[in-house]
Amino acid sequence: MSVQGFTAPGFEAVADAFARNFERYGEVGAAFAAYRDGEVLVDLWGGVADPGSGRPWRADTLQLVFSGAKGLTAACVLLLVQRGLLDLDAPAARYWPEFAAAGKERITVAEILSHQARLPGVREPFGTAELLDPRHMAGLLAAQAPSDDPRAGFVYHALTWGWLTGELVRRVDGRSVGALFAEEFAGPLGLDVWLGLPDEQHHRVATMLASPGVLETPGRPAETDPVRVLTRNPLMAPDAPALWNSAAFRRAELPAVGAHVTARSMARFYACLARGGELDGVRVLKEDTVELARRELRRGVSPLWGSEMAYGAGYELRTGAALFGPPSQTFGHAGAWGSRHGAWPAERLGFSYAMNLARAELPDRRPLDLLAALHDATRTHR
Repeated sequence: MSVQGFTAPGFEAVADAFARNFERYGEVGAAFAAYRDGEVLVDLWGGVADPGSGRPWRADTLQLVFSGAKGLTAACVLLLVQRGLLDLDAPAARYWPEFAAAGKERITVAEILSHQARLPGVREPFGTAELLDPRHMAGLLAAQAPSDDPRAGFVYHALTWGWLTGELVRRVDGRSVGALFAEEFAGPLGLDVWLGLPDEQHHRVATMLASPGVLETPGRPAETDPVRVLTRNPLMAPDAPALWNSAAFRRAELPAVGAHVTARSMARFYACLARGGELDGVRVLKEDTVELARRELRRGVSPLWGSEMAYGAGYELRTGAALFGPPSQTFGHAGAWGSRHGAWPAERLGFSYAMNLARAELPDRRPLDLLAALHDATRTHR
């Protein structure tokens, strides 16, 4: 498999690690990029974007990164905090009165951002059309009572996080998250990053594939645990890949899981955050606002996963699993089944790994090996 792209002098080992992912782990198509300050350190791509047609991965291939979207949405929320339109410590119902229903009047914006809203799933039945309508789903959550199961206070809100934060953004700003990100971040920074992909861009998207173990097994006995039932994710259903790759899913502005990006642009976005919100003379956030992303709001062990979780204002923080590489100060957001996007503030560096093969294995060595090679090169070539 031929690796294409660029590495700065001293970073050749990252390209070697990228190539080994195809040999060792069955990578199909992928890209990896890293920026330090405004300098491109790594910009690599390779493999096949669409196995059905044989279309190769190109420099401008877009990839669905699932929960990598949360880092983009969190930046939109923080921008509104910076402008005085949202207060992290205020009840969400201050900005969204309907949200106070059914005992949710005290749930704060910060609790929503850090997965403590006790709304990890939607109780009312819904179909695909509703799933792709953020305002409809936000309305269902506004009417729903929070779970009274104590475990629900620190359960990852995989989909509901986006409907909750997206509605807060719309209530105080008037724009959708996709429109706000495009105007306030993607445009000024020159990012090829989309929350809600225009039809004319669909031809650039890699086809998302599922390896064994990613999807629910047909015929598996129904869960009886009420929190597990509530958190069941329709994006893991046996027929989910058809949804992931559909035009309707690409168009939908799903703030939690709907971003289509190039690794190059995601790395540039996180390099901006690593530098305190400024890159190449363009400031999109103030330094103290970016500090909110890194300020720990909650740390603990997931009651369902049994692994450590830590959150700032919408961002995942370093845990023992070192999701975002070796440096002690890291933050960002992973995407389901492999993708990884984040910032190393001490190194003023942003990185992104995007791929089209979803893998169930944990730990996923693909991003970890890349980040280890990147860290080694960074320490010796500052």
